Amino acid sequence: MNSPMDQNNAPTTETKRAPRSQRLRFGIAAAVVAAAAVGGTVTAFAVNNNSDGQSATTTTTTSAAKASGAGAEGPLSTKKGDIVDSDGKKVVLTGVNWFGFETGTYAPHGLWTRSWESMLDQMAKQGFNTMRLPYANDMFKSSAKPDGIDYHKNPDLKGLTPQQIMDKIVKGATDRGIRVILDQHRPDQYGQSELWHSQSLSEKQWMDDWVKLAKRYKNNDRVIGADLHNEPRGQATWGDGNPKTDWQLAATKAGNAIHKVNKNWLIFVEGTDRHKNEQFWWGGDLQGVKKHPVKLNEPNKVVYSAHDYGPGVYNQNWFMAKDFPKNMPAIWEKHWAYIKKQNIAPLLLGEFGGKKTAGKSSEAVWQNALMDYLKKHQISYTYWTWNPDSGDTGGVLKNDWKTIDKNKMKMLAKYQTPLLEAKKGK
Repeated sequence: MNSPMDQNNAPTTETKRAPRSQRLRFGIAAAVVAAAAVGGTVTAFAVNNNSDGQSATTTTTTSAAKASGAGAEGPLSTKKGDIVDSDGKKVVLTGVNWFGFETGTYAPHGLWTRSWESMLDQMAKQGFNTMRLPYANDMFKSSAKPDGIDYHKNPDLKGLTPQQIMDKIVKGATDRGIRVILDQHRPDQYGQSELWHSQSLSEKQWMDDWVKLAKRYKNNDRVIGADLHNEPRGQATWGDGNPKTDWQLAATKAGNAIHKVNKNWLIFVEGTDRHKNEQFWWGGDLQGVKKHPVKLNEPNKVVYSAHDYGPGVYNQNWFMAKDFPKNMPAIWEKHWAYIKKQNIAPLLLGEFGGKKTAGKSSEAVWQNALMDYLKKHQISYTYWTWNPDSGDTGGVLKNDWKTIDKNKMKMLAKYQTPLLEAKKGK
């Protein structure tokens, strides 16, 4: 969703278009970061102040009670509404997004401030057992050059291609016990696309890139799968058979292509932004699964993924209802949570977030209600986002790219499952 340059993911209607998101401003900021790189060093740009009202704090470890089950080593599969490990035991993913590869830096953001290794150490220390890693397809082109990196702090990244930097990040995360989901977030650095193909990315190239990634990380069981396309919307349909717009059909084709070279990967399939004439969040509506589920040749590998946001992104009517937040479970269950509750398939809430997590604001109330709901139903998630430079949500990190937002971690720590064991030396 809201990595720099992205427009608001709020639903549109015939009569009113949702206000522009603050995140657009960070597209400009990201460009400034890239342009500011001189001799491998950049000056970090200013971002919105965190509105939780907390003073700067030092990094803290999570202390809340953990849910059970990091899972065993080896590939993951699905069993009814659960993700399971190679022993058939339930696995719950409780992770975070770290964006940047999908922007003009072609590298995770924040490396102008600190080392990538210290970033991952801190992520693991906070208890995140999964990282969703967004990318843009044009990062794989020979013309793509990484930027926004302080090479004094990251000397081992100097001279590497964006793909080679991704290799470092992926190995670094998995060595620390963090599973990785790769996310095709954009066709290019300039913005998201409604469909999995665009003017700058053919369907063939989209699938070819996924096949190459599936081959590249085949021998790392902690790279668990592919989030095929971020936030299908607009022209995207579900189950109507139109090869140009049917997201269910495209996801099936891509999943089968990936499994021809790597049978171990989970295939994460997001929703669209609508069902019939009803609008919802970009990528958040999975009602079409009832009649048109994604069925792959390789069984037990589909995980559905929804995105859901609060009033800090767009103040939907349901946030202003008299019975808020008691009205929210019915909304979640209608659009995506029914998949898990009815044991149709596992579910990952791939993105949700907001600046306020403490106090009585509707955004804070909504975030905490959602976390409680996820915990109650043992639904996997990857929080948006680790980065502070998401304009309308902020991040787990504060604006200095080092300090943890204590209120966010207090909320997230209520529902975290363990990491895998770190590999030797980590």
